[in-house]
Amino acid sequence: MSRAPFRILHAGALRRPMGECAQVFKECYPDLPVELESAGSRECAARICDGGIYDVVALADTAVFARWLAPDYVDCYFVFATDQIVVAFDRFSRGSEEITRDNWIDVLLSPGVIYGRSNHNLDPCGYRTLMVWQLAEKFYGRPGLYEALQDGCSRIYPKSIDLAGALVEGRVDYAFLYSSVVRQLGLCQVNLPSRINLSNPALADYYAAASVTLEGRKPGEKVLLTGAPIEFAVAVPRNARYPVEAQWFVEFITGVEGQQILEGCGLIPC
Repeated sequence: MSRAPFRILHAGALRRPMGECAQVFKECYPDLPVELESAGSRECAARICDGGIYDVVALADTAVFARWLAPDYVDCYFVFATDQIVVAFDRFSRGSEEITRDNWIDVLLSPGVIYGRSNHNLDPCGYRTLMVWQLAEKFYGRPGLYEALQDGCSRIYPKSIDLAGALVEGRVDYAFLYSSVVRQLGLCQVNLPSRINLSNPALADYYAAASVTLEGRKPGEKVLLTGAPIEFAVAVPRNARYPVEAQWFVEFITGVEGQQILEGCGLIPC
């Protein structure tokens, strides 16, 4: 009789690093079939809350663990990497020859330019993008900028990896993505100031000035999230079929070899 698979559920933005770590896992446990499944982090949490059985869950925001999964579904979680939000594009994007960290707003709001983000109710990259826009309004001293960026954003995709695909295929000129995803795909990026890009733990209080209201788990429920430095985290669900092997996987990701893989994928290990 075949064994039940070792199941890894992860945020879409973590597809490549989780895939590479899973390859090492397969070498250590060759008789154990491995399945990887991806979705937006909040959708991942919903699948676990609805009774899904997974051995490892890796998400793009510790807030999802804290609000939805701990302590009922996971005993604890471990931060393994950080990142930053950037403006991604390619050489065919309208305005690509002139865009900089100083004029990116004007380029995006120019006639004919199409830019997108991921869905803030499903994906941390989506609500982090809205926070970046709020912080940009404050940082650049441009009243009404947040609303203007919202109104000008005509393309919203379920998760960041879908948004990245739209950029690669030319359906959008610009996309707000994690720097690691941009590097993995070989795209171009505009790095935003640290007071905007959610990358610096020392600026946590400053980031907290931004906030986004999300749909809750129950119909009609609303959840308020405040801005915070980007942190990716991993955990072993309490109903894991293979808790020993899952713990090995977590220790690998947070160890030296795993951190090298993460760094090679553009993440900042921690």
